[in-house]
Amino acid sequence: MTNGGVPGINSVGELATVVRGGFVESRHFGIAVAIDPAGTPIVAVGDVDAVVLPRSTTKPLQAVGCIVAGAPLEGEEAAITSGSHTGEDRHVAVVDRMLARAGLDRGALGCPPDLPEDPDTRNRLVAAGIGPSRVLMNCSGKHAAMLTAADEPAGYLDPSSRVQKTITAEIERLTGATTGVVTVDGCGAPLVGVPLRGLALSFSRLATAAPGTPEHVVATAMRQYPEFVGGRGHQNTLVMQQLPGVIAKGGAEGVIAMATPDGHAVAVKVIDGNPRATTALGLILLSKCGVDVSAAADLLEVPVLGGGQPVGRIELQL
Repeated sequence: MTNGGVPGINSVGELATVVRGGFVESRHFGIAVAIDPAGTPIVAVGDVDAVVLPRSTTKPLQAVGCIVAGAPLEGEEAAITSGSHTGEDRHVAVVDRMLARAGLDRGALGCPPDLPEDPDTRNRLVAAGIGPSRVLMNCSGKHAAMLTAADEPAGYLDPSSRVQKTITAEIERLTGATTGVVTVDGCGAPLVGVPLRGLALSFSRLATAAPGTPEHVVATAMRQYPEFVGGRGHQNTLVMQQLPGVIAKGGAEGVIAMATPDGHAVAVKVIDGNPRATTALGLILLSKCGVDVSAAADLLEVPVLGGGQPVGRIELQL
C-alpha cells in the first residue's frame, strides 16, 4: 500500500493485527527488513531503504561513537550507554561513576528530569518524596558517556561539537549511509536519520565486530550486561537473556533492531509509532533467518486484555 502521507516512505506493509474477541480492532503498518550476514535482504516489507528516525535504537551506535571520541567505556558502562535503563539503583550508580571519573556531577547532564521506568523503584522514590531527576531519565547513561568524551561539557549536545561529529561519523560508517537528516531526540541529544536497511546492517556489523574494536566492546557489553541495556522485565533485556548472543535495542515511535552473532540482523519501523508489537516482530523476522527463537516464545505472544484477562492477541502478519 502507499504511505498514506508519511514523509520519505514510499510504501508500507501490514505488520500486525490487533484482534479483540475475534474482532479486528486495529492494524499496524510499517516497514521491516531481515538481512543475511552479507547484507542481502531475506525479508523486505515496504520501502526498507526509506530514512527513519531510529530514536533509542541508535544508542549502541552512539556508544561506539563515544568510545571513538575518547570515552573509556567497557562492561556495565558500555551497556548502559547503549541502553535505555529503567532507573534502578544499580543503573544510577553506574551513571554517577561515569560522571565522577570525568570530574562532573549530575548537574552536567543535559537530558530532562524524569522518574524511573522501573515500577518498584519509582514507587519507592515517590513514597519517599523524591521527584524527577536527570540521572533517573532512561538516556542518562548515554549522556554521561557523551560528557566523558566531550571537550567542553557545557556544549556536548551541540551537533557541531567534536563528540557529536564523531558520533555522526560512526553512525554513517556503520549504517553505510549519509542522509543529512539531523534533528533532536526526546532526550535533547542530536538524532541522525538512517535508512532502515542501514540500521539492520549496523547491528550486523556490531554483532560480528572483531575483538579490540569499539563495536566489539559495545556488543560484548550488551551481551554480558543486558540488565543495563534495559532493566527488570524490560523486553530488550529479556530478549538478550533468553537468546544469548543476540543483541537487541528498541526505540520510541515503533523502532527496533536485533542481530545474531553470525550477522543476521533485522529492523522494524511501525508507522503509527506504537511499540507494542515491535519485539515480537523482531523475533519473528529472526526466525525467518533460520534463528531458533523458541526460548523467547513468551515474547512472541502479545495478549489483548479485557478486564485484566486475555480476550485476544496481536497477530503478526510477516
